[in-house]
Amino acid sequence: MKTNESWNNRRGLMQTLAAIVTMSAFLFFVVAPLAHADERDKCRQRIEKAEARLNDAVAKHGAKSPEARDRWHELRSDREHCWNAYHQWWDGRDQKWHTEPNWNHDDRWPD
Repeated sequence: MKTNESWNNRRGLMQTLAAIVTMSAFLFFVVAPLAHADERDKCRQRIEKAEARLNDAVAKHGAKSPEARDRWHELRSDREHCWNAYHQWWDGRDQKWHTEPNWNHDDRWPD
């Protein structure tokens, strides 16, 4: 009788362990990529806002103004942040992610 009870306890433990492994795999393969995508989308939004602030500064003060230069540095900083986190950066003008760190070659704004 003790053998059957011990076997049932082990079987229950194995079922519990299998359930934990299954849930862990689900979290790793499904939830983690979604969280990564959400974070990357936040990067895109931050870059789009920085581009809008730069466009506003250029429209109000001119492309060579100190305000525009400050906004340009902020935009490059945001792009660099995304690059460091995801090895991609968003270009709002082209509406796409770039996989090369060449955001300093934007012909719209002075270096």
